[in-house]
Amino acid sequence: MKKIFRKIGDYFGFSWRLAVLDLEKGRWIVEPTPERIGYLKAENANGRHILMQPADESRYLLADDLCWERICRQHRHSNSTWKPGRMVVETSPQNYQVWIRCQEELSLAQKRYWLKRLGSDPGAAPNNRWGRCPGFRNRKDKHRQANGQYPLAKLIWIDWTSQARVPPIIVGAPIPDETLSHPPPRGAACHRNNICRSDYDRGGESQTDFAYALALARRGHGEDEIRSRLLSERTCWDNHAGHRRIDLYLDRTIRKAKKIAEKTRHPSK
Repeated sequence: MKKIFRKIGDYFGFSWRLAVLDLEKGRWIVEPTPERIGYLKAENANGRHILMQPADESRYLLADDLCWERICRQHRHSNSTWKPGRMVVETSPQNYQVWIRCQEELSLAQKRYWLKRLGSDPGAAPNNRWGRCPGFRNRKDKHRQANGQYPLAKLIWIDWTSQARVPPIIVGAPIPDETLSHPPPRGAACHRNNICRSDYDRGGESQTDFAYALALARRGHGEDEIRSRLLSERTCWDNHAGHRRIDLYLDRTIRKAKKIAEKTRHPSK
């Protein structure tokens, strides 16, 4: 545990903090010193969550609730080496958080933009973000295992020697909304049926599904065809475990997409 603290301290520039979260009593700050490890483990064993964040958040992004497929696509190079400035934590089996240490300070608008593009949890605010601290157990009830234990948050990768360069954006420019149509793909993809899900990437799995379903509905594809394409082209279903949940999710997505497509086709209705 001391080694993990030392690595996290290096990553956050030796200026970071921990918090103990009690879902009923609230959250209180704890200094990340080796002497506090025993106390933190005891609080964790009593059902409380152990969280972490940098003292200065201006150059850090935290992308939450990610699957491994997205991790590999967005945070690793094609040769499987990691992109610079990442810290990856597996918070529960097959669910991840990624911290990104950036070269320059980011505005709130920039953080909102990039977190949306990275597919982060849309319910989480860009500032004052707390990540789960590796080395402690995830005490959410839904993760309780058959033997009564809870999964251990694991440090998968950490790079404290480099920083990520964040591409510039036009601050204040609108972020593509899931209800907007996507510009026609370039080249051969402009043909009526020659489109694929990756052409409609919105930075999040559900947003991309909807944009793709809407494009297919506007091209006259039926519900069975849209369902088949979504099932075959989406690779990460961690947030919809089980056939029943996937079916219900697809029903909602396709129904909404077809309704909007019909309104667009018949504006007088």
